[in-house]
Amino acid sequence: MQADEFVQSFRLAAPYIHAFRGRTFVIALGGEVVRDGKFATITHDINLLTSLGVRLVVVHGARPQIEARTAERGLETRYHHGLRITDAQTLECVIQAVGQVRVEIESWLSMGLANSPMANADIRVSAGNFITAQPMGIRDGLDLMYTGEVRKVDTTAIRYRLDDGELVLLSTLGYSPTGEVFNVPLEDVATSAAIALRADKLIFLLGQQGVEDLAGELLTELTALQADQFLSTHPHPHEDIRLYLPCAIKAVRSGVARAHLVSHHVDGALLKELFTHDGIGTMVSRDSLETMREATIDDVGGVLALIEPLEDDGVLVKRGRELLEREIHRYSVLEHDSKIVGCVAMYPFPQSHMAEMACLVIHPDYRDANRGEQLLKHIEQHARSLGVRELFVLTTRTAHWFVERGFVLATVDALPMERKQLYNYQRRSKVFIKQLRN
Repeated sequence: MQADEFVQSFRLAAPYIHAFRGRTFVIALGGEVVRDGKFATITHDINLLTSLGVRLVVVHGARPQIEARTAERGLETRYHHGLRITDAQTLECVIQAVGQVRVEIESWLSMGLANSPMANADIRVSAGNFITAQPMGIRDGLDLMYTGEVRKVDTTAIRYRLDDGELVLLSTLGYSPTGEVFNVPLEDVATSAAIALRADKLIFLLGQQGVEDLAGELLTELTALQADQFLSTHPHPHEDIRLYLPCAIKAVRSGVARAHLVSHHVDGALLKELFTHDGIGTMVSRDSLETMREATIDDVGGVLALIEPLEDDGVLVKRGRELLEREIHRYSVLEHDSKIVGCVAMYPFPQSHMAEMACLVIHPDYRDANRGEQLLKHIEQHARSLGVRELFVLTTRTAHWFVERGFVLATVDALPMERKQLYNYQRRSKVFIKQLRN
């Protein structure tokens, strides 16, 4: 990466760095990440997140390590709907394998080698009996024995350690009040912990890039409803998607702000997903990430960032911060995940039953999905509510766009007298008017 690209990327990440400080993330990863040596690079990303003030809970699995130990002992491996049937002998293998993985993870997180991404790292890891479990019991006539499910998460103890600057490490072992140990699915521990902690993010590291449509295209954003529809119309998704997407849906509907499905095969996957606009995986939210609302004085900076490049290019008339602050009540903004990606203004002329639509701008990275039309329809509805019969625009570059949406070329004389007096004959903007039907 060139130096200029690095600077630009770092600046673009700044809003996320500010937003994530003090937030709680739950990261879930399977035992194959440790087995395949991928956790070494993930450790670097975890170190960076902790140094930026993110409160981390890491949940690890151990399925391949358990398989290896049961094979060594010649034990039969049995599953029921993806759940391991855990008898007493298998439970011994589970405990040994989980302990092995936990020690490996803690050893990686303890590194502090000079001239490496872990230089001067001081990650303190806390692990313990934070998960209270109960047996799953008998399912479809099969006794799952020591396979359990989460009954309670000790959020008080976890938050105490997070407040003390520690990283909390959870395994797939749960403990009962009677002293029994249960083998709990990774996705159950991670989802239950995220919900109980009211985490800001639940992140699953999986074997593919995320949720893909039938054409193999990555679906970067899904609402919970869209994710439900995906599962109902794709009866045989990738195993990881079948396993983790329902958990993501449950989490966001239960108070977790966002859930992410990200490939553990991509170097820097956590950073690319969390600190870039587009990410590299699939993000699931309870509701749509986009909202339309009236602008406030706090939006002046975001609106200026949108319109200044077009002002410099001569597409828009220069406004300046002071004028924008006075007129911000005229503006509406389109937000995408708390970032202003579009704006539009309306200036009514009540005596003429007309209104001017101005400053319709969409961020270059978001000029798809008909966002311009969304802003136009929003202004049309607002204008109708004020009794406006005609909506007009003045433009030097985008005449065809407005014509395609029902605007008709008019003369300057068709403008309200107050607006006609302010017309800039040097710019020679074309006038287009649209009749608004009730």
